[in-house]
Amino acid sequence: MSQSHTSSHNNHESHGSLKSYIIGFALSIILTIIPLVVVMNHMLEKTGTLVLILIMAVLQFAVQLFFFMHVKEGENARWNIMALIFGLVILITIVAGSIWIMTYNMVGH
Repeated sequence: MSQSHTSSHNNHESHGSLKSYIIGFALSIILTIIPLVVVMNHMLEKTGTLVLILIMAVLQFAVQLFFFMHVKEGENARWNIMALIFGLVILITIVAGSIWIMTYNMVGH
């Protein structure tokens, strides 16, 4: 009853090169330092600072996904990106709905 099993571990999928890792790391550091400098030196008003932090966080998220997690690579790249987009739509819907409910549907005005 011996069966031979093929393992997908034998297929060597190339991950990013050293150059792409260094570029991703440098971008991550830059996208972290920019909001830090702005906050520490009070360069923007409160709203501007929050918007800058949000933009840098989204860019940081994209850098992590594409340079380190390789969502565009592999045989299921299209499905990975579609699942990511679907997850983000669900996340945004839940967060926006929660904020809307907390803002406009208070029981005891």
